[in-house]
Amino acid sequence: MTPTQIALVQDSWAKVAPSADQVAELFYGRLFEIAPEVRPLFKSDIKGQGQKLMQMISVAVNGLPKLDAIVPAVEQLGVRHLDYQVEPAHYDTVGEALLWTLKQGLGEDFTPEVRQAWTETYVTLATVMKEAAAATV
Repeated sequence: MTPTQIALVQDSWAKVAPSADQVAELFYGRLFEIAPEVRPLFKSDIKGQGQKLMQMISVAVNGLPKLDAIVPAVEQLGVRHLDYQVEPAHYDTVGEALLWTLKQGLGEDFTPEVRQAWTETYVTLATVMKEAAAATV
């Protein structure tokens, strides 16, 4: 990721993060709309899950300038997702729901450059998670 992409992700996240509860609600609504088969994977309170998701995204976004420092935590997250029966294909669906949610939250500020920066960020982190999970199987 380039410094410009990191700045785009961090600046755009700063715009939506204050509405974290609504962002999480939008995200999960979209996720369950496009992939209803993943709904049973979420056993706990979805509002609490949404809070965890928003915290995790914030940590990842803030850690982007020093990506190597957050990789171990991202790897552990990927391994934990095996316990939740997350499959590699689910990552694509989650990425789609995330980009859609960001578009809703940012409106016209969700420029092609911002979309590309978020796509790069998500693909990078999801790849780390999937590779860590695959290495433990």
